Amino acid sequence: MSCETNNLARTHERLLECLDELDDCKADLSQWVDSLEELSEIEDSFEVEEGNRLNGKTILDVGTDCVKPLYIALKFEPDKIIGINEYLSSYSFASDLEQKSRLFTKTKIHLYNCSFFDEVGLRKIQKKDTFDFVLVSKSLHHLRAGECIREKRGPKHECREDEESCIYKFEEERIFERLLQLGKRVIIYEWFDPTDEDTDKVRGRGGYFTIKEWRRIFTYLSENYRVEFVEPLRCHLDEKELEKVIAKLRQVDHICFYVEIK
Repeated sequence: MSCETNNLARTHERLLECLDELDDCKADLSQWVDSLEELSEIEDSFEVEEGNRLNGKTILDVGTDCVKPLYIALKFEPDKIIGINEYLSSYSFASDLEQKSRLFTKTKIHLYNCSFFDEVGLRKIQKKDTFDFVLVSKSLHHLRAGECIREKRGPKHECREDEESCIYKFEEERIFERLLQLGKRVIIYEWFDPTDEDTDKVRGRGGYFTIKEWRRIFTYLSENYRVEFVEPLRCHLDEKELEKVIAKLRQVDHICFYVEIK
């Protein structure tokens, strides 16, 4: 009876391991499918010519999902793609993808465990070059700074020591100035749902942008930079088009636009 019980226990344990492995495979597959869908909406931001190629161009992928660099390399063939993510270790396939991509594309793909806020680390990665494109895909809301604004939204909020329930302020002037120091064109793809919780939020960094925050961000950008919208409508962002964009935000859950120095 004891032997039979032990066998059942081992079988149950192995079954749980298999279920965990299956969940991991489903998550990886979802990552690949989502990235492909997102790229289909982002690609117009490159505005490429000559047979959809980015020959000789360089791209910095901030908050990389490790998958889009491969898709971009296969379709557009840029010279180099650098991906940074301070939680790169959470992507189990990152190392294999970086190494084995050499079998399929001439594009140099390099993935680094580095934070956007790590200026020393970024300087080493960037060297003296300015990237042609900086891609920030579903990561802009994670570039929040250290002042909690949640108590302004709800007076009952209390900042805990781990700041997990906090939401930091987004400093658009500082962030976009830095992004445009890194690259000539900054492409933003952002998914959002202010009524939902941001599940990959870290401390006070994260938390989807509210309509009020988007208005402030777009007002600043339109006054200081050239801003072109790709999704969900095609337009040059100025004071006249701002209200159309804000109205659209209430109807969609993602947007795509790019920013350049005037």
